[in-house]
Amino acid sequence: MTDEQPSKNVPKTEGKGPDGKFSPGNRLGRGRPAGSRNKASLLLAELIDNEGEGIVRALVEAAKGGDVSAGRALLDRLVSPRRDRAVRFSLPALASASDAPKALAAITAAVAEGELTTSEAADLAALVEKFTKAVEVAELEARISALEERTQ
Repeated sequence: MTDEQPSKNVPKTEGKGPDGKFSPGNRLGRGRPAGSRNKASLLLAELIDNEGEGIVRALVEAAKGGDVSAGRALLDRLVSPRRDRAVRFSLPALASASDAPKALAAITAAVAEGELTTSEAADLAALVEKFTKAVEVAELEARISALEERTQ
């Protein structure tokens, strides 16, 4: 290897500060203005503005004719992806770790009755578990503090 050719194993540090992060600014220019769009996006937007209605009608007709991919394309654009929903569920009050079994029993019953999905129940159970651990840590901290006060 000659001195002119850098090794491929040597990390590139050009443009980076002593902390290894890139320095602010762009030495090659200002870059693209904020909010600007590339040519492909502009062409697609123009196509949709001019031909969008016809394209959608053709997709609907194809889907009605049994074209599964056309139906999927329509549904992907018309129906938003499922996100977490607010769960209306009466969780028993949690004041201490001893309340956790009641809360978990209520969650289990709600799944059995169809009020909650299993994934919603898992999220709620994780919440109960985190509460219980927080209570346990707080109780242990109080006990340790009390022991330290007695020994002094």
